[in-house]
Amino acid sequence: MSADRGFERYIARRYLKGARGRGLVSFVTLIAVGGVAVGVMALIVVIGVLNGLQDNLRERILAGGPHAIALQLNNGFRMDDWESVLAGIRADESVTAAAPFAYTQALLNAGDNYNQSIVLRGVQDHPEANEVTSLTDHLVLGEPPFGETESGYPGIVVGRGLARQLGLFISKEVVVASLENAPLTSLGFSPQLARFEVVGIFQTGLYQYDDELALVELSEAQGLLGLDGSVTGVEFDVANAWESADVAARIEESLGYPYRIDDWQRLNTSLFSALRLEKLAMAVILTLIILVASFNIVSTLVMIVGDKTREIGILRGMGVTSSGIARVFRNMGLFIGIVGTTIGGILGAVLAWALQRFEFIDLPNDIYFLDKLPIALDPIDVSMILAGSIAISFLSTIYPARKAAELTPVEAIRHE
Repeated sequence: MSADRGFERYIARRYLKGARGRGLVSFVTLIAVGGVAVGVMALIVVIGVLNGLQDNLRERILAGGPHAIALQLNNGFRMDDWESVLAGIRADESVTAAAPFAYTQALLNAGDNYNQSIVLRGVQDHPEANEVTSLTDHLVLGEPPFGETESGYPGIVVGRGLARQLGLFISKEVVVASLENAPLTSLGFSPQLARFEVVGIFQTGLYQYDDELALVELSEAQGLLGLDGSVTGVEFDVANAWESADVAARIEESLGYPYRIDDWQRLNTSLFSALRLEKLAMAVILTLIILVASFNIVSTLVMIVGDKTREIGILRGMGVTSSGIARVFRNMGLFIGIVGTTIGGILGAVLAWALQRFEFIDLPNDIYFLDKLPIALDPIDVSMILAGSIAISFLSTIYPARKAAELTPVEAIRHE
């Protein structure tokens, strides 16, 4: 039996190689192998990019923001009794850190006639507050906005993109204007103004933070926004970010109305919905690539059946059974699939490594919120791609193998 199988594999290799002077068969074989290789390489790289995009976005979103926030609904997004809310949140065993914050849209002026819209956040000078936001861990210049400054004005930390847009640098004095709780005069609303000194610049790699966000000490934000002792809300982190929705629901039920808890997944629903839509679209496209590769295998084997009809008849006359002929063509299809899958797997891994190592593809950060193309290969995904490619290659041999096995010796030998 093993001798028969060895003979069948030998015949399969000979048929794929093609006879001397008739290189069409070997060329078509190379095309089929290349089709499988390209499909596998594309699958590995694209799935790696989509996984990397999701992981990177999640990490950067959580690097600059909390896992969840608590807001008061019936008070103009102003929380007066925030100490009791903070205590109630900390009472949950899944919460690792919690802190109050102030948040608003404001205008920043760097000393010219141009005003830039920013997101101003007031944070506490407290270890738990830094653990929740962790933005100060991404400082590339300067220090957090809690110490004394040369000018005597309170400190402000801005994103690197915002600093580039406005030409900001350490010790630069800026003016921040806010219309929140602004008094109404005969000339209209009079904005609240405050002068700050730039003491730090951070970079997370996330456009949403680097180009828009500015941090100040909580008491300074409260004074600018006219909050007195109130805050905008309470932000907190949990032990497992993926369980934040369950923890948020549990705390919201515990606090009751008028408090609402939004976790990071709900706050970024539109972004992750767009990612899921892109993943679905790419899955459809890559499925078509695999189908094209499988049709290449079918057409290659059918062509070989037609080209080797007389040889098949001779083999049948020599005593090779129809099932043996079928195994010859199944071996051919598996050979194409295994070689193509191996080459595609190697090329995909090398390309993924190059993308991760050199980061030579830039992204428009105003669309994808990232400046570089991330990639993350999951061994399980790669194994499924390789196994699926080989399985599809094997299924592609069923029709050609059956067609070859149905040839009778006399008809095959008489074939011209």
